Amino acid sequence: MHQESIQDTLRKFAAEREWEQFHSPANLAKSVSIEAAELLECFQWSDDGDVEHVKEELADVLTYAFFLADKLGAEPESLIREKLRKTAAKYPVELARGRSTKYDQL
Repeated sequence: MHQESIQDTLRKFAAEREWEQFHSPANLAKSVSIEAAELLECFQWSDDGDVEHVKEELADVLTYAFFLADKLGAEPESLIREKLRKTAAKYPVELARGRSTKYDQL
């Protein structure tokens, strides 16, 4: 049995509720930021957030990020792979391993 993709699940979820009308790129980008702040709030007073709460907030961030990618006609996995390719060029392993130094300081 084939499991539907997460993108298909999200499209169906939004369509059933007629939420696509609210999913402009700007609104989705705002929602990513808002949910990311809620994720960060899990660690406001401690480096050890409640794992279940962190997972819920992370799911919200990912959901809006996936909605935004879909709105832009982009595949999340492709976006990540392309960004990793660019980042790898900026941070060669031999210079960056074990260091948090910004690429222009390596």
